[in-house]
Amino acid sequence: MIARATQTQTAPPSFRTGDERLIKLTANAARKVGSLLTKQGRPGGVLRVAVMGGGCSGLQYKMDLQDGPANRDILVETGGVRVVVDPKSALYVTGSELDYVDALQEGGFKVKNPNAATSCSCGESFSA
Repeated sequence: MIARATQTQTAPPSFRTGDERLIKLTANAARKVGSLLTKQGRPGGVLRVAVMGGGCSGLQYKMDLQDGPANRDILVETGGVRVVVDPKSALYVTGSELDYVDALQEGGFKVKNPNAATSCSCGESFSA
């Protein structure tokens, strides 16, 4: 008996398109993310913004560069950069603005989130 290998084709991820009402990047943040994507060899990549449990205030942001959106993601084009947010995180980041500050102290990415009821002094966690 001869066994045949079956080929399965993976379908492209199913995602939705959103707009800057979900999340917006400032010009500085867009330049920095674009630069980081280019350095990683991912000129068509995306910035993933997620909210996870943890941090001193209960919730914290997680950002990661990836090749593209995953299933169920919401894709937003802002400042020439593609940003993806999963549906659960979208509940917490709606209306947020991501900025990048190039400074020796307290530099880096900063999230201005209108949904944050409180935030900790480190600026990396919040409660909603």
